[in-house]
Amino acid sequence: MIRPWVAIQRNPRSGSGKRRRFLFDFASALKRHNLRPHIFSRREILAERLNDPERRAALVGIVAAGGDGTLTDVANRFPGVPACPFPLGTENLLAKYLGIPLDGEAAARIIAAGNVRKFDVGQAGKETKFLIMGSVGFDAEVIRRLHDSRRGNISHLSYMSPIFRSVMSYSFPRLTVTADELPEPIEGSLVIVSNFPAYAFKLPVNPDAEPDNGLLTVRVFEKSGRWNFAKYCAMVPRRRHLERPDVRVFKTSSVTVEAEATAPVQIDGDPFGTTPVTFRCRPGELELFVPESIS
Repeated sequence: MIRPWVAIQRNPRSGSGKRRRFLFDFASALKRHNLRPHIFSRREILAERLNDPERRAALVGIVAAGGDGTLTDVANRFPGVPACPFPLGTENLLAKYLGIPLDGEAAARIIAAGNVRKFDVGQAGKETKFLIMGSVGFDAEVIRRLHDSRRGNISHLSYMSPIFRSVMSYSFPRLTVTADELPEPIEGSLVIVSNFPAYAFKLPVNPDAEPDNGLLTVRVFEKSGRWNFAKYCAMVPRRRHLERPDVRVFKTSSVTVEAEATAPVQIDGDPFGTTPVTFRCRPGELELFVPESIS
């Protein structure tokens, strides 16, 4: 008989250095709650373990020890298994939204309590899931450049050079947005598709997104060019973009974005090729451990 256990998928880039101690404190806390922790650095080893029916039956859940991308990876590879973020990344948007701190004992208590809540997930393209948001346009170009040059751990400062280089060279191609809810296509220069209301740098881009309503929230910034983009950037932190007639918003179960040439796409902070792309909502497919206060 295999005792109840928790798989911890570690992102080697995130869970290293000074943050490694948080991970081992978390593992020790799980033991105090009578849950056996198993830390995996190699994705294929975790997948191999879960091919064993007896081990799979005893699995309580999978912890994504890293950033938002680590949790997205876990959700894509192990559908139907309850997951929990342990925030070792740069943004940790979902962990902040759920109220899961970088505290081993607090996270272990949440998992031991067994409070699981269902959320929607997004789908980009034919089958790839995203949890928080996807976008087409300038911010996806920044993400592309960041990942092309990444050599190890990143911080908020790591974004500065990709942002500067994107400002200097990005051409802001025109985008065409279509959905059943729209009487006619919308044209714009930046499209943000949100499942959760979180965004990098705590920016309130889509604060009205709801992760359990079966719909994605789509915001289209219509005007193009560097000057207009700079104005949008100044508006968003103060939420002034929410009432702009040239910033359109709607909710949908499916939206397609095309470009006059091609435009970069990103999901949950990782590059996802270029347009055309279709984003869909998959209701209630994500199970996450949550604190009792939001269960």
